[in-house]
Amino acid sequence: MDVDSEPIETLVERHDRKHGVQEVRIPVPFGEIAAKWWGPRNVRPIVCLHGWQDNAGTFDTLIPMLPDHISFLALDTPGHGYSSRIPHGMSYQPMNVFYMLNFVMQEYGWKKISLMGHSMGSVLVYAYASIFPTRVDFVVSLDALKPQVLSNGVVVTMLAELTPEHVKADLRNQQTSEPPSYTYQEAIERLYNGAVNSITLEACPYLLQRNVRKSTKFPDKYYFSRDSRLKYGTGFLWSQELNLRLARNLTMPFLFVKASESPYWEKKQYYDEAIEILRSNNAHFELQRVDGMHHVHLTQPERVAPIVSDFLRNIAMIVALFHY
Repeated sequence: MDVDSEPIETLVERHDRKHGVQEVRIPVPFGEIAAKWWGPRNVRPIVCLHGWQDNAGTFDTLIPMLPDHISFLALDTPGHGYSSRIPHGMSYQPMNVFYMLNFVMQEYGWKKISLMGHSMGSVLVYAYASIFPTRVDFVVSLDALKPQVLSNGVVVTMLAELTPEHVKADLRNQQTSEPPSYTYQEAIERLYNGAVNSITLEACPYLLQRNVRKSTKFPDKYYFSRDSRLKYGTGFLWSQELNLRLARNLTMPFLFVKASESPYWEKKQYYDEAIEILRSNNAHFELQRVDGMHHVHLTQPERVAPIVSDFLRNIAMIVALFHY
């Protein structure tokens, strides 16, 4: 099945123009963080964090269905989308996102931050909000909840296998040679097949826009531009005891939306234990379920948007949502 065959920029940029989206850049010591600002610029936005190897485009279909008097700032985390990569010889660590959020708050002069995340972004939101609970006024998490718990054996094997692969990826980056390139349709199909039915073909362009660059060798082709070192990250590697300890800090309004056809990526027992603490400790915690796959917020945003919109309306009187 062919998706729109016109240049990728035209499809997504027309969508952005229609909704008044502004591209912004936030300086950081290693370059800049790229982001899409939706809505008024005179109100503090909800900062949105995407999933692993996705980018800010993951929220492109959901945000237009949310209240238009609320602003959203969808970030490309380092190495993703249009954001800068970390320096050569370094590895991507989840703690780096803590620093990134602090840079964003400093850039705009915020004392508080509102957070929405999907997948890896949700895990990062859980960690940041639980470690800095006084800085976060509310949380919206889509599908993933918390850092996954792995057995000691899995951790040892993972580190042994991923470390040399990371070194190879780092050396390839230093050679500055262009990666393999594909036609637009081939790039769509590679993204679609790699997502294992989580993303529809129609939704792929929203992620592809910030995930490819025009080839300098072949005028009608594109190459994937995200940092290949991202494939060899390890996540937090936290124990369940630490996850549960942090769950007790999450007392701010918290909406968690779980997709029915998406896995838990760990023993469901660990997920259930965290949910139990959130329910017992947080009077403003909501668990909502929707039919769909892991990217349901992108592929069927009409299923997710009413839930998020109701949550935002309900908490408007609790938090200073529309002010810096």
